[in-house]
Amino acid sequence: MNVRSSAAVLAAVAVIGAATPAAAAPSPSPSQALPSALYGDKDPRYDGVWRQSLALLAQHTVGVKPAEKSVEWLVRQQCANGSFAPYRADPTAACDAKTPVDTNQTAAAIQALTALGGHDAVTGKAVAWLKSVQNKDGGWGYTPGGASDTNSTSVVIGALTAAGEKPQQVDKGGKSPYDALLALALGCDGDDAGAFAFQPDKKGRLAANADATAAGVLGALGHGMVVKPGAKTEAAGGQACEDDKTPEQAAANAAAYLTKALVKDGHLTSPTPGSDPQPDHGNTADAVVALAAHGDTGQAGKSLRWLEKNSAPWAAQNGPAAYAQLIFAAHATGTNPRDFGGTDLVKRLNATGPAPQTAGKTQAAGEKGDSDVFGVWWYVGVCLVAGVGIGFLFSGRRRKQP
Repeated sequence: MNVRSSAAVLAAVAVIGAATPAAAAPSPSPSQALPSALYGDKDPRYDGVWRQSLALLAQHTVGVKPAEKSVEWLVRQQCANGSFAPYRADPTAACDAKTPVDTNQTAAAIQALTALGGHDAVTGKAVAWLKSVQNKDGGWGYTPGGASDTNSTSVVIGALTAAGEKPQQVDKGGKSPYDALLALALGCDGDDAGAFAFQPDKKGRLAANADATAAGVLGALGHGMVVKPGAKTEAAGGQACEDDKTPEQAAANAAAYLTKALVKDGHLTSPTPGSDPQPDHGNTADAVVALAAHGDTGQAGKSLRWLEKNSAPWAAQNGPAAYAQLIFAAHATGTNPRDFGGTDLVKRLNATGPAPQTAGKTQAAGEKGDSDVFGVWWYVGVCLVAGVGIGFLFSGRRRKQP
């Protein structure tokens, strides 16, 4: 559920679905002012619909009614065939073969607009388009025709569920999205037992990918980005991996892998060329949501506390989608996002775009305050990480196998 990395990713995935390093996003020139309805102030050509969708979905989740013009902007980004591109500067111009539509932005828009309600025609066309570009193995790639990957297949499953579809019945030649996911799940041998791969490598081998694993848990459980904590299970780290090829068992195996990956430091890491691995805040937030959805509340809570203490600079640098991810993690663990270690995530999100119609409740129903959940976070003098560019979009889905 993270954001995607660069224009190079789009081109590479469309051709070979291979790994591509993140690239810095060009900043809009003064003559290219961003739409006033758009959330965030970074170039939207690679993630405009994604971050708008996450922002609106997060606002709805915490009882905030978004600005009408922001919702309308998202609706107008849809192409006539039902798909969404990351950003159409002139939505009155028809989409053509060069318009970079993709499954992830389309699925995110479906989840947001379905939650907001009143957009059945838009979401219906978008679902029909997703079905039309389903691969023969039952899954989806980032772009139409691209090899199926765990992240894209999972975010589409979330969109189908949100729209009232039954993902197991959305098949291509007898193959459902769950068949595609199970084909990307590692077996129970070795240190990476139970993980999901992003895609097979050129030789068809699967390599564990933590972000794909978090996405795979949600996909296998049939969930979208917003989840409520699942029924509490025994500690995932103590569960034995089982080679039972069912979505439920794949989710349990993957949750156990995530717990093992998180238990040492409380967070996931991302490799940075030329330097030591760095904490990956976005993928950690996704992992919290995945574990909470599966009912592994112990490790989900520990990693949520780490995010409370350490995620503020990352979120401030990356903007609306980052704040949305943290709100989803807070919601999944019953934590109050308006007092996230002392920070009001909802207020920070709202400040990245047009003022909402209503600000929502002070504390969402069922959410706990900081006094009975996760304590107060702290940080002093933390510098923002330089050179991030648009690396947030798909930060964990880098098209890179470990």
